[in-house]
Amino acid sequence: MVTRDTLDSPRRRIVEAAVELLENGGPDAVSTRAVAAAAGMQPPAIYRLFGDKEGLLEAVAEHGYAQFLESKRALLDPEPQDAVEDLRRGWDTVVEFGISRPELFAVMNRATGRGADLAHRAGLEILHGRVRRLAAGGWLRVDEELAAQIIQATGRGAVTTWHSTPADRRNPALLTVLREAMVAAVTRAEPTVPAAESGPPAAARALRAALPDDADVLSDAEQHLLREWLDRLAADGDGRREGTAGGRTDPAGSPSSGTPRRP
Repeated sequence: MVTRDTLDSPRRRIVEAAVELLENGGPDAVSTRAVAAAAGMQPPAIYRLFGDKEGLLEAVAEHGYAQFLESKRALLDPEPQDAVEDLRRGWDTVVEFGISRPELFAVMNRATGRGADLAHRAGLEILHGRVRRLAAGGWLRVDEELAAQIIQATGRGAVTTWHSTPADRRNPALLTVLREAMVAAVTRAEPTVPAAESGPPAAARALRAALPDDADVLSDAEQHLLREWLDRLAADGDGRREGTAGGRTDPAGSPSSGTPRRP
């Protein structure tokens, strides 16, 4: 994420001072006077750069998201060998951040400013990328949007529950149980797409095999059209595996010119 602050800009010095005060003393420690003193500046500078304390907290949230995204991207594997294990790692990263930096995490979750929102969306893109890889591999048992919501809700819930529990009663096993409950809720024990296959043809074969003979949500014409499309996608993959040259073969057995037929 690109930020507008140089390494030693007044804005950055103020934000970093505010973050340190926040994490050491909680929200009440982040007064304009205390932040200005910690940053070696005068209080009017805060009003000039951020408008008010709420504007400063929005900048603190944006700074927190930038650090969080940096840590997520450092661990990001665009083509993981095990998409389910990658999901576990991503969930652990979020929860560990929230547990180790509770005050900053809380400010980030309350932020409504544009900068924090853009950073939040960037984090969601990483999450949705993980979910899409699970779907492409045939691992998802729910739709992608619901899967992303379950992952988010369990992560935030784990952090909230951890901090609301007295320190002497906190049990790390809770985090493992919640994570595995999340994994069980969004993924299958075995993928519907064979591990040796990937891409649209394998997904088409898996969906075609899973379709009921009488899906109530589709009309007869829609079911026929869907099956035709899936057959064509699956046949395209079969032709490629067999080393077919000079065009693919459609379900009727005739060479295709590459131009899709209209239904």
